[in-house]
Amino acid sequence: MNNPIHPNSDQPFAPKQSSILIQKAGVQTTVQDLGRPSLRHLGISQAGALDATSLILANKLLGNPEHCAGLEIVIGPLQIVFQRDTWFALCGANFAAELDGKLVAKAWRHLALAGQTLYLQGARKEARAYLAVDGGIDVALVLGARATDLQAGFGGHQGRALRKDDVLALGPPRHFKRSVGVLQRSWSPEIRAIRGPEFAQFNSCARKKFWQQAWRVSTQSNRMAFRLEGDKLERENATELLSHAVLPGVVQVPANGQPIVLLADCQTTGGYPRIATVIEADLWKIAQTPIGQHFCFIEVDHNTAIAAKEKWQRELRRMDSMEYA
Repeated sequence: MNNPIHPNSDQPFAPKQSSILIQKAGVQTTVQDLGRPSLRHLGISQAGALDATSLILANKLLGNPEHCAGLEIVIGPLQIVFQRDTWFALCGANFAAELDGKLVAKAWRHLALAGQTLYLQGARKEARAYLAVDGGIDVALVLGARATDLQAGFGGHQGRALRKDDVLALGPPRHFKRSVGVLQRSWSPEIRAIRGPEFAQFNSCARKKFWQQAWRVSTQSNRMAFRLEGDKLERENATELLSHAVLPGVVQVPANGQPIVLLADCQTTGGYPRIATVIEADLWKIAQTPIGQHFCFIEVDHNTAIAAKEKWQRELRRMDSMEYA
């Protein structure tokens, strides 16, 4: 059956598709949700957004459930064509963003009409932006999540980073009366951590250096882990460790003495000594630290870590009670 003729044109009228078209894919743009945190005992990595906080904020602006899939954007240029009227929100890093040439503010809900183009050039500050759309990115569930696991090659869109001409289906559309925005937390070069199980195995000089010096994020970093550069950390007891469970936020120190901060795509077990663990409330700050940037670890105790997590959860719950229609 032929497409009907558009009433204002002699060209066939193509019905709106509930999808987005990737015209420029950027560098390692992936479909991510909150990952698979409950499958680590099976050897399956968590994956999901490195800065889960920003993805949750973007979804809340659109009335989506927190776990809805969006796009994690690292380096532009990224160019997307909306193929239906779509409300969207950009949170996280402050990318230079335009919708059909008009500037787009981050942490606000915006309406894109069918056929309009969103263009993201690059981050002015921080490292990762998160694009959420009303209804979410509707890729298939794999092991209970839509997150892309780049190491294992499954989930998301064909288990890989996006490419030019990829088409992503969207969930059911939502309708709003107006644009609204939220305040985001600003990145700063202080990241809180608690002592790890092997902290005491390092000599006194290494223990001081870990907290006192500024660490630089190496170019040899990815979604599995950030490798850090600084003064070498040495252990007093260099005996080998049995393999043990690890998770995002754990700070390992291999034989070269340069710490590694594990991230969402990290393995589920490891054998390097664990000098510290980044608290859950500050994992987003690790994710938003650009390559080459310096930061310092700030020592806190378990009670502080729990209080920081509870504070952020209260802030998210307050958003649920606000009027965003």
